[in-house]
Amino acid sequence: MKLNKEIFREYDIRGIYPTELNEETAYLIGKAYGTKLKSFGKTETVLAYDNRLSSPSLESSLLKGLLETGVNVIRLGLATTPMCYFAANYYNTNASMMITASHNPKEYNGFKFSYNGIHNAYGSSVKEIYEIIEKGEFATGSGKVTDENITDPYIKLITSKLSFGSRKIKVVYDCGNGTTSIIADKIFATLPQIEAIPIFNTSDGNFPNHHPDPCIYENLLSLKDRVLKEHADLGIGYDGDGDRVGFIDNLGNMLEIDKFMIVMWKYLYNKVSNKICLFDVKCTKALEDELIRLGVEPIEYRTGNSYTRAASAEGDYPLSGELSGHVYFRDKFPGYDDGIYAGMRLIELLSNTTAPLSSMLDDVKKYYSTPEIKIPVPDELKFTIVEKIKEYSLSKGYKTLTIDGSKSKFSDGFALVRASNTGPNITMRFEATTKERLEEIKEEFTKELNKYLDK
Repeated sequence: MKLNKEIFREYDIRGIYPTELNEETAYLIGKAYGTKLKSFGKTETVLAYDNRLSSPSLESSLLKGLLETGVNVIRLGLATTPMCYFAANYYNTNASMMITASHNPKEYNGFKFSYNGIHNAYGSSVKEIYEIIEKGEFATGSGKVTDENITDPYIKLITSKLSFGSRKIKVVYDCGNGTTSIIADKIFATLPQIEAIPIFNTSDGNFPNHHPDPCIYENLLSLKDRVLKEHADLGIGYDGDGDRVGFIDNLGNMLEIDKFMIVMWKYLYNKVSNKICLFDVKCTKALEDELIRLGVEPIEYRTGNSYTRAASAEGDYPLSGELSGHVYFRDKFPGYDDGIYAGMRLIELLSNTTAPLSSMLDDVKKYYSTPEIKIPVPDELKFTIVEKIKEYSLSKGYKTLTIDGSKSKFSDGFALVRASNTGPNITMRFEATTKERLEEIKEEFTKELNKYLDK
């Protein structure tokens, strides 16, 4: 078969099923991953899949490829991505393969994989899978399968890493019919300190109620309505595979992840010794402002789960994250991104105070931000166009951060233009201290971008 090179992206393998990837692709990826794993002297990996309709058949084919390389497989079956990460460490394989397309639409699927149990493969390590397949030089052997259920140890990990106060918190949580539907109810049921109200908590890979991306406001509208109806303290939304999270406060407002990190760092500051926070370029300047005010060192980094998770582990930062909903707690948790655990830490915070969540940013400087704006651009053009924007910013004498696309930084705002690594898009985000200035910045850079889109 002719492999689609474009599905081998910057930090995972992802494409539309069955046109861009299918069972034959999965079989070859299994053989390539097993071959690479053995080159590191490893002969065992964890394997799991999310609840997308194509996942079981892809898993069967990928498993066949892995076994033919002589790699032994601990097979979890249906699981969230955080459960897969946990299992890799729990079973001491420190290697994992997760079949998922995260928050992409239901017609997508893909593969996140790790060789070290610390972070997922990214960059050249993903491209190398393609190269191994192209060469056709695979390891051979006869691996064995062990079926395991990680549910109970995983629940114990989550619930043992919490320090609730005396206040009982009413929470509405939205699984979006994603894979957290198989585990969230069980976790909440073990915690009498929480009054939990679930919505869309039946596993269904058709995602019939809304798209499972909790960092887009439109996907949280049902959660918002239920929070207000129940007079709940908090609403929590999870993505398709459970590694990302989104929040609604007690007044029905969305609490973006950069602002969640502000709230959490106020709580964590006196509880941790390593006062450093890593965050991606999409985050509000208010986060940087507040970290500095607290005495926490801010580190602005490139977007991408594999990159930010690896950097967070390397620096052993207590709390880091991305605007997209990936959050890494390392103060008393293993440091991988787990939407359920991140939500539990906010519940923990609320249980130790009488203040409502809606009041916790009252003393934070106000910035006006656009949501992340996605512009469809073919994969083969998007990086070239972003380079043009970078050249424009530098030619204007703007302070330009180039760690991930082009981020033009002003005293009163920023303009971020970057190429998405998960789809054929250019993404933009703008921020300013006034609505008028926000529109001015947005108009300037949108106009410049349109010059290259029209060609």
